[in-house]
Amino acid sequence: MNLTYEDAIKELESLLSQLEGGQLPLEQAIETYRRGAELIRFCQEQLKEAEQKVLILTHGELNEFENGSSSS
Repeated sequence: MNLTYEDAIKELESLLSQLEGGQLPLEQAIETYRRGAELIRFCQEQLKEAEQKVLILTHGELNEFENGSSSS
């Protein structure tokens, strides 16, 4: 797939709207669902790759992000 994570999310949102509308013929609804499942797998893979990159950059330690508020 030559697609970015962000583009995949946008397409997923569009597909979801179509399915929720309930106006698609059965065959088109099935194809829309299939495409959505494909995009979900793609996004999961992208997130897993990003997590691996973060692990490498943090030397194998995943730490909680601070929320930015400090109590001084």
